[in-house]
Amino acid sequence: MAVILCIETGTDICSVGIARDGELISLRESSEGRDHARKVGVFVDELFRQTGIAADDIDAVAVGKGPGSYTGLRIGVSFAKGLCYGLRKPLIAVGSLDALVQVAREDYEAGIIDIDGWEQAKLCPMVDARRMEVYAQVFDSSGKSLTDVVAEVVDKDSFAVWRKSDRFVIFGNGAAKCADVLPDVSFVAVSPSARGIAPLAQRAFDRGDFEDIAYFEPFYLKDFVVTTSKKKLL
Repeated sequence: MAVILCIETGTDICSVGIARDGELISLRESSEGRDHARKVGVFVDELFRQTGIAADDIDAVAVGKGPGSYTGLRIGVSFAKGLCYGLRKPLIAVGSLDALVQVAREDYEAGIIDIDGWEQAKLCPMVDARRMEVYAQVFDSSGKSLTDVVAEVVDKDSFAVWRKSDRFVIFGNGAAKCADVLPDVSFVAVSPSARGIAPLAQRAFDRGDFEDIAYFEPFYLKDFVVTTSKKKLL
């Protein structure tokens, strides 16, 4: 029975949870801006104190590997790697879109979201990549990926093949801006969370699917671009 610390910081939500045998037992989350560098350590400390689980008692650290915010991913992955180094625990990386689909599936099963024809639906988690671009991937309702991850500039022709299915469901922090652009889609409010990482991390743990802590890097999908600030320095 594995105890895994789960971290998701790839969007404006900072989410940290502790799971035992794939079941989340405690969760801390905040959507109050991009203050992840300060909050992630505080959340981890609060979870250890609340659950009575000591840092040495965890069996692994799992982190959302992206795609997502460059800065957010760097914070989460760096923190996770630091813990793994210090505690001598394995590192597990979970695709952030895979975890987002897991959250949607759990929300549907709990009756939080209601979608007709769910079993035949195609699920498309979207993470905001600024302007009308999103990081996206298509899954079936069981959570099986049907496409690779793409960086998509969304217009009325995007995902046309998949929108021909009985139900095309979009969600995530990039989906709201696309709902009016894409005809014949179902938009539901589903947010990234460490609870989506928990069951996927347990499966990876059971397979022994661990990352090389020294060389692992987040999955950015696109290169980070440095821009010049428009603010005048006085």
